Amino acid sequence: MSMDHQAPIEDIIHRIDEVAEKNERIQFGQVMDAVGRNSFASLLLVVGAIMLLPGPADLPGVPVLLGAIAILLCGQMLAHRDHVWIPDWIERREISQHKMKKMLDWLRRPAAWLDSMTAERWTFMMNHATISTLAVAAILVAMSTPVLEFIPFSANLAGGAIFAFALAILARDGLLAGLAVCISIATFGLVGYQFFVS
Repeated sequence: MSMDHQAPIEDIIHRIDEVAEKNERIQFGQVMDAVGRNSFASLLLVVGAIMLLPGPADLPGVPVLLGAIAILLCGQMLAHRDHVWIPDWIERREISQHKMKKMLDWLRRPAAWLDSMTAERWTFMMNHATISTLAVAAILVAMSTPVLEFIPFSANLAGGAIFAFALAILARDGLLAGLAVCISIATFGLVGYQFFVS
C-alpha cells in the first residue's frame, strides 16, 4: 500500500519521465506500470498532482475524471486489493510527451523541497485505521469534484488534499496527514459556501 522511499515525489517523477522519454504519447496505463500497480498511494499521488497543477484541472470534465480515478484507487485500498484495477478506457487515455514533460517540470521544482519537508513523524497516527480514514476522506474530496468545476481554482485545492493524503501515506508522516485533513475541510467548506450563496 506504500513505498519505502526517502524521496517519494522525486522517485515518481523520475519513473514517469523515463516513460515520457521513450513515447511521443503516454497512456495512463503506462504511467501506472511505471509507478507500480500495487502502490495505491503512489498512483493517488499522481492523480492528486495532476489536479493540483495549473492547467489540467481547469479543463471541463478533467476534475471529475480524476476524482473518479481517486475514488477507484481509494475504494480498492479499503478493499485491501493487491493491485490496482482501472477501466481500459481510462488506461488508454493519452497525453502528449510535451504536455507530460511540462507537468513534470512544474512538479519537479518543489519536489525536492516537499520531499525534504516530509519525515517519519507522528507514526503512531499512521496505522491501518488512520490510512483507511485518509482513504475515506480522499473519496469524499473526490466526490466533490462535480461541484468544484464551477468554482475557480477549487479543483486545485482538492488536488492538494489528495496529493497530501497520498504523500502522508508514502512518507508515513502523521503531521502531514493532519494537514491533509485540514485541506480537505477547507475544500468541503468551499463547497458548502458555494451551495449557500447559490
